[in-house]
Amino acid sequence: MKLSRLLSKTLRADPPEAESASHRLMLKAGMIYQLAAGVYAYLPLAWRSLRKLENIIRQEMDAAGGQELMMPALQPMELWQETGRAAAFGQNLFWLKDRRGRTMVLAPTHEEVITSIVRSNVQSYRDLPLILYQIQTKFRDEARPRAGLVRVREFDMKDAYSFNADDASLEESYQAMARAYRNVYRRCSLPALMAEADSGAIGGKDSHEFILPTPTGEDTVITCPSCGYTANAEKAASVYPQVPVEPVLPLAEVSTPGVKTIAELCRFLEIPAQKTLKAVFYDADGALVFVTIRGDLEVNEVKLKNTLRCHELRLASDLEVKAAGLVAGSASPVGINGIKRVADPSITQGSNFVVGGNKPDTHIRNANYPRDFQVDILTDIALSQPGHLCARCGHPLEATRGIEVGHIFKLGTFFSETLGALYLDQEGQQRPITMGCYGIGVGRLLAGAIEQNHDDKGIIFPAPIAPYQVHLVGLNLTSAAVAEAAEKLYQELWQQGIETLYDDRPDQAAGVKLNDADLLGLPIRLVVSPRNLRQGMVELKGRQEATATLVPIDQVINALRDRLAPSDAP
Repeated sequence: MKLSRLLSKTLRADPPEAESASHRLMLKAGMIYQLAAGVYAYLPLAWRSLRKLENIIRQEMDAAGGQELMMPALQPMELWQETGRAAAFGQNLFWLKDRRGRTMVLAPTHEEVITSIVRSNVQSYRDLPLILYQIQTKFRDEARPRAGLVRVREFDMKDAYSFNADDASLEESYQAMARAYRNVYRRCSLPALMAEADSGAIGGKDSHEFILPTPTGEDTVITCPSCGYTANAEKAASVYPQVPVEPVLPLAEVSTPGVKTIAELCRFLEIPAQKTLKAVFYDADGALVFVTIRGDLEVNEVKLKNTLRCHELRLASDLEVKAAGLVAGSASPVGINGIKRVADPSITQGSNFVVGGNKPDTHIRNANYPRDFQVDILTDIALSQPGHLCARCGHPLEATRGIEVGHIFKLGTFFSETLGALYLDQEGQQRPITMGCYGIGVGRLLAGAIEQNHDDKGIIFPAPIAPYQVHLVGLNLTSAAVAEAAEKLYQELWQQGIETLYDDRPDQAAGVKLNDADLLGLPIRLVVSPRNLRQGMVELKGRQEATATLVPIDQVINALRDRLAPSDAP
């Protein structure tokens, strides 16, 4: 491809709307075009990279025993109502009515459809196991699309589904897919972490995310450097800092004028946060919930949502709290009834806590559970944090920011039981098929790769997913000798199967061309210039190399073959 014919153009200035490095660089390099919030067109450079990602994914899915198919993006709402996931996805679900008034869904995922297909094609244990996959467009009406391709409303995803006779067989398929995912990331030169995760609206028993570390990622992974425990912060378990146990003292009211936050309370009474209990109010599907947790900890809203088994969870407003007869900033579970009360076990790890007095400007000292108050549910709802201790080995935990670039789930038999996907076992008994599902967001994977691989000059593409392998730059193309040599080299490179982007623009200065080469970030840059050509040389430079080397023009092909030789086979 010649740069003069490329659809998109590079930008000189950073796009003001860009929220992340990948968003900024993809817009600046002319890789994507935004049509609406969270809706992007992939321009030719991005599309070439995406196709390479898809090919790697296909090879690994096929090697794991997968069969590719294609399912419709348009699905009847009845399927989603049958499984109850229309409510679980809530406002994230795009839907419409056809001309006959039938409600249809723009698919955010395909568990319902693939289960229906398998229900019609699997009769016996002899038909199992199966792994089926597709690469297709998905639709989710995200409340806050952000960071370019990281969180969008329309996206391409590889979604795979395994169908097994029992849990042991599912484990084999699950591990095969985990290996395939690790192979995908390894072949793309992306060091993704496999972390325990929450299953969310997809459902299921167990799941793991693959997180690509980057400081600007929206996910946090909790890791133990000692035993290797790795989990998304939404799922991670930890041991909280211990608090010395004291003899239990009687309740005592204390005046705290103007004090509403834990930080203010600690300063006012000169006590540490772990000597307090905080009250947090949530609206769960329209019902107010009173949450209590030790003052030095934060509520993990994913754990809380799973505990309550609600579809929608949000912080309650001060007006909602007041309408329930509670005092925001001075509330505690002491003496509270008639409202669902949920607490973290941290309220049992310590004694003589300071809590709200349930009236303005008042707190209570020496509150102890269960002497002074009761709760309806006592369960782990705390957010694990760096410095907490590993629940497995007791070593201090660390945190890593990153982007989720894959997620695998053990679904169990929920979908097969609900939709009637059954098989006959060896004894002739009908049993529900055991399922797993496995997703990779292809566009997000590309964004994650750029997020992790860039510098202040531009993108640094990992070679396996670069749109082109070589960026050929012709300098001073008004010289007939330079123009002829560059064109000849361009043709030879393609004839030898070396994917080349040729900057043949005659009207651009050398600085502009070299800056664009750094911005686009292809693995190798070749420069044909009058000075080097007089010596029979071409300048060769790797994107991450500080200096260029001169190579005889008749040896360029061999030099490139050595540089571009794949270091990792499928």
